[in-house]
Amino acid sequence: MSLLFEELDYCPTPIGALSLRRRRDPALNVDVYEIMLGQDYLMTSLFTDSEVALGKMGVAACDGDQLDIVVGGLGLGYTAEAVLENDNVSTLLVVDYLAPVIEWHKSGILPMGTKVAADPRTRLVEGDFFALAAGNGFDPDHPQRQFDAILADIDHAPDNLLDDRSDSFYQPAGLQVLNKHLKPGGIFGLWSNEAPDQRFLDRLNGAFATAWAEKVEFSNEATGQTFIQTVYLARKKSD
Repeated sequence: MSLLFEELDYCPTPIGALSLRRRRDPALNVDVYEIMLGQDYLMTSLFTDSEVALGKMGVAACDGDQLDIVVGGLGLGYTAEAVLENDNVSTLLVVDYLAPVIEWHKSGILPMGTKVAADPRTRLVEGDFFALAAGNGFDPDHPQRQFDAILADIDHAPDNLLDDRSDSFYQPAGLQVLNKHLKPGGIFGLWSNEAPDQRFLDRLNGAFATAWAEKVEFSNEATGQTFIQTVYLARKKSD
């Protein structure tokens, strides 16, 4: 029997105190892993449907094979894991602002162990996804490198941010700049903790050739409560 509660790691970061904890859910008889930033829940292993959907849908929307993918926000690794399940993926570059999160994956302390970090297609990069998007790109070894898909799961929603450093990314100008990091016909995918927002979809349509929102609906098995989250997808114009 697992301990009912255990804090696995705790450390200060530039944007607040970060902690990884494991608790036993007696109703479901499972261990639940949670990442906290201060009092905010960043991610839980109890509900991963939409994180997995971001990875699967983002790659599925890409054309061709030998795909080069960026994931912004590593978390517990479910989006990255879903990307790697597709045999068409050649390389995966994962950018995370928080060094401890990368170390958790390298050490194997998380439920999936070192599965993402140890995959030979994966590179884990410590960096500010939003600053890299506004600058020379996500690969520090190859400035201006373009990708088949850029998938982001960092903030709660486009208008519900962890901190204000990312606000400009979700505005029309920031979304337009993201195009330069995508290959022609490339895909931008975004996770949101909220239901589809037509205002943000309009911004996407203004910056990309086409955009759409996919609802992800799931239930809390213990309470029966239904949740709706969103995966936004947008395609760059093909040359």
